Amino acid sequence: MPVADTSQLTSGVAERYASSLFELALEEGAVATVTADLDRFQAMLDESDDLKRFILSPVFSAEDQLKAIVAISEKAGISGFFANFLKVVARNRRLFALPGMIKAFRLIAANHRGEISAEVTSAHALSAEQENELKAALKGVTGKDVAIAVTVDPSILGGLIVKVGSRQIDTSLRTKLSTLKLALKEVG
Repeated sequence: MPVADTSQLTSGVAERYASSLFELALEEGAVATVTADLDRFQAMLDESDDLKRFILSPVFSAEDQLKAIVAISEKAGISGFFANFLKVVARNRRLFALPGMIKAFRLIAANHRGEISAEVTSAHALSAEQENELKAALKGVTGKDVAIAVTVDPSILGGLIVKVGSRQIDTSLRTKLSTLKLALKEVG
């Protein structure tokens, strides 16, 4: 029996939750507030390997996850819709999909504003200045305002992977090293 593709499962779950959160935030005029809380939570995820491990770990009970998420939200000053959203996600044991939910929410919000969106993978968190430079460069290429959703993945070593629609630009050091290895094998 084939093993289920968990990335596709996570993606579907993430999109459904993000879509529900966006619709509710839109109805209540709270998209900007939710986006700010979401950004705050993403920054905490980027800075804390312990938090990342916690949300991805299946060993904690729903009750433990709920208590921890409530404490983390309060400490970070996250309240309202996004705090309630985090509680629902924890109760439903879907914290593993939270990074995807955040990314999906940003993409939905960008589309709603008439922007195109780009998924960016970086070896480290980007500064506000670097994000602005990247947005400006992408606007120059696409001719439209671009909202970016940044994911930090140290395994790419350096550089960026940028996806805009079906186009992907990969300047990661990992890819460059792989290409170099292949070229050296062909020479030898």
